[in-house]
Amino acid sequence: GPLSMHCQATARIYEMHPGSCELLFMSFSFDGAHERWLTALTVGAGLAVRDQELWTAEKTYDALRHYRITNAAFPPAYLGQIAEWASSRTDPPPVELYVFGGEAMPKASYDLIRQTLRPDRLINGYGPTETVVTPLIWKTGATDSFDCAYAPIGRPVGERTAYVLNTDMQPVPLGIVG
Repeated sequence: GPLSMHCQATARIYEMHPGSCELLFMSFSFDGAHERWLTALTVGAGLAVRDQELWTAEKTYDALRHYRITNAAFPPAYLGQIAEWASSRTDPPPVELYVFGGEAMPKASYDLIRQTLRPDRLINGYGPTETVVTPLIWKTGATDSFDCAYAPIGRPVGERTAYVLNTDMQPVPLGIVG
């Protein structure tokens, strides 16, 4: 039930459909990997699975192009490395959506990613493992940036409620940092 709700909600937010193709880059030991392959299969999308070899940024870039990947998820530091490698290229992969998570995304890396990889959309998938994969998602068009040091963590996914608390563990009003 809850996992199905999560995958269906994620598919809607990610705008996945049968013509999508997900690159499963993450290790199967990471909870986010299960979200990615399950969500792709939930909508009948294609799924390309990385082998166990450690891929360079160049190899990943080439795989994104070769397999015509439309959706890919990476840790922010690795996605930043791909963007750095791509900075001298003019042939971005056909990726429509890059998802990042597992650590904070610095603004400088985010801006480099959107400028060099040029996807349509970017998503910060936020959530500690204890909260069931990705309870919060921040989705934005790749032409947009943000004015803080790190990418925002977003809004609840699916039928969830999130509470932002102050230092006294009391709820803060809507729009207030906690």
